[in-house]
Amino acid sequence: MNHKFHKTLPSKNWYGYIFIAPFFIMFFIFGLYPILYTFYLSFQKWDGLAPIQEIGFKNFSRLWTDKVFYLTLWNTLRIWVMNYIPQITTALILSAIFTFNNIRGMKFFRAAYYLPNLITAASIGLLFNLLFNGNKSAANHALTFLSVPGAPFDFFSNAYFTSSMVSYIQWWMWFGYTTVILMAGITTVDTSVYEAALVDGANKRQTYWYITLPLIRPTIIYMTVTSVIGGMQLFDVPATLTNGQGNPKKAILTTVMYLYNQGFRNHNFGYASAISIGLFVVISILSFLSIKAMKARDRSV
Repeated sequence: MNHKFHKTLPSKNWYGYIFIAPFFIMFFIFGLYPILYTFYLSFQKWDGLAPIQEIGFKNFSRLWTDKVFYLTLWNTLRIWVMNYIPQITTALILSAIFTFNNIRGMKFFRAAYYLPNLITAASIGLLFNLLFNGNKSAANHALTFLSVPGAPFDFFSNAYFTSSMVSYIQWWMWFGYTTVILMAGITTVDTSVYEAALVDGANKRQTYWYITLPLIRPTIIYMTVTSVIGGMQLFDVPATLTNGQGNPKKAILTTVMYLYNQGFRNHNFGYASAISIGLFVVISILSFLSIKAMKARDRSV
């Protein structure tokens, strides 16, 4: 081989960078750039058409005193707590049953529980809207047919019912996914630990409570943090369940819904960007506190 030609060939060390380049190009265009541009817009006043006006920290000053923003944070956090506690409880119980018992048709049940997670959230929100919204909804039709006193009901005029409905839908959609992840975490536990516990006379409940749960705590931390991040970005279900304004009485007006309304309905993209920055800070704090709380409990065990 001609040595001069051999020296002009590109080094194989660069091949890996060529293969990963598409990911980074797409990330910079659709990930990093929108984040930086959102941060830039948070210091501007812009309706999408008129020239951008720099207004400094006025958007953040408004955000700091915005009662509706704090209401949306409370709504979002309440809906998340009311679905995550039963979600993780159900997942822990089901994962214990499926792991430590030989149940006929276990694969079918596991797939059935996971199935709601495959349906888009907006579709589920619209489905429950059709089931409960209006005097001629499916639920009111059934209640009227059964001669239930007071039927038909205006379900979505009750703030408590509507908020509970959103939490229920979130639980129904995600408990199967959480169960599968916990079961995957349980499979990583060394079986010799269980054998030693059985030799010492531990029953299944004691084995699960004192051995399995402490050993899968990293999985539970992961589920909690990702659930906080996803829960605080709740939008699809409450937006499609009622009128997109969070009614009744703004009971299901989440922070992302408020952000969307400010940006795409009120055409105030600068303030919407400030809301997104505020939401990012809140999610970061909640995630940090979740990790600290779980690790503190781990050290106390």
